[in-house]
Amino acid sequence: MNKYFASLLGIIAFAAVGLPSALAADGGTGFYVGGNVGAARAKIDDGGINAALLSLGATSVATTKSENSTGYKVFAGYQFNRNFSIEGGYFNLGKISFDSTTAPAGTLHGDAKNQGGLNLDAVGTLPINENFSAFGRIGVQNAETKLSLSGTGAIVVLIPEFTKRETNVKFGLGLQFDFNKNIGMRGEWERYRVSDGFSGKADIDLFSLGMVVRF
Repeated sequence: MNKYFASLLGIIAFAAVGLPSALAADGGTGFYVGGNVGAARAKIDDGGINAALLSLGATSVATTKSENSTGYKVFAGYQFNRNFSIEGGYFNLGKISFDSTTAPAGTLHGDAKNQGGLNLDAVGTLPINENFSAFGRIGVQNAETKLSLSGTGAIVVLIPEFTKRETNVKFGLGLQFDFNKNIGMRGEWERYRVSDGFSGKADIDLFSLGMVVRF
């Protein structure tokens, strides 16, 4: 299990044990808002990098990647009942980068910035006790990626920037502890699939901690 995510679950578990269950969450309906921040961890598809190098008349000898960043999201939702809600929001997954050494001798450097995106999710909740619950989500998201490229040696980049927007699915799992009927804390993992700026994809996992406020 991801160490960051494990620590988030530990915080929520501590809260679940340490606070009285008399502060039970309301099981009714209503609107809510919230926000999360955490670690975004990507898996860059080498296919897009290799295809770009071939178009420049080169091949990759070795590629190093920086696939960790900080991500965040803000959201609003409507809870239809204790087990189901619809949630929409804005997210930003930070920046990933790579450096490829090539043959003929040169380097290609790239920065792929997630310019932000919008999502709409269906969220199913399974209450564990009066305050503690588990939830899963599945939905669609539309995100824009801006790719900036630079080269040295044999690599001459003629178009230094690309912007690509795509719609893909997203999903995730999480735990929530409700301090009372209005305020809760979440720890969750989500998988986003976004463009890498080339013709390929990047899977980005967001491990985050956040707060929920109900009205």
